[in-house]
Amino acid sequence: MPEVYVGLGSNVAPVENLIAARAGLRAEFGALRLSGVYRSAPVGFTGDDFLNLVVGFASAMNAAEINARLSVLEEAHGRVRPSPGLGPRTLDLDLLLVGHRVDPGEHLPHTDILLYSFVLRPLVELAPALAHPVTGAALQAVWSARAAHGPELAGLGSLDGLGA
Repeated sequence: MPEVYVGLGSNVAPVENLIAARAGLRAEFGALRLSGVYRSAPVGFTGDDFLNLVVGFASAMNAAEINARLSVLEEAHGRVRPSPGLGPRTLDLDLLLVGHRVDPGEHLPHTDILLYSFVLRPLVELAPALAHPVTGAALQAVWSARAAHGPELAGLGSLDGLGA
């Protein structure tokens, strides 16, 4: 079974929503590996900071099935997609990787991996030696290059340490 990685983020009651998301993801997908939690400023709008982490799990489901389940979890936690543009989120669940699969139709690998530190850093925690499916570069090497030139990312420790 391929290893799946999902990015989680929230800036509306983030601790509560991320704890609930963890429970929902465990119920859907079984055992999870969790990165630490990171605080980051919103991108594309003004608002409260986000808390972000990445979870990993093994799954035989295809990307469409996983994305459908992630959407149900988002909606169950009050996710409303503003139109047009970006806004606050109770819960944002992004499928980042499904093994080494490259599928532009399913947005795999997710472009945010290479764009945003709040996605890449927690992913590196879980899979530092993993090669990006398109570039072939080890995620740790990508992070090292970014960290030398990018903004600080505040690590907050584990989700359990935030109030779980």
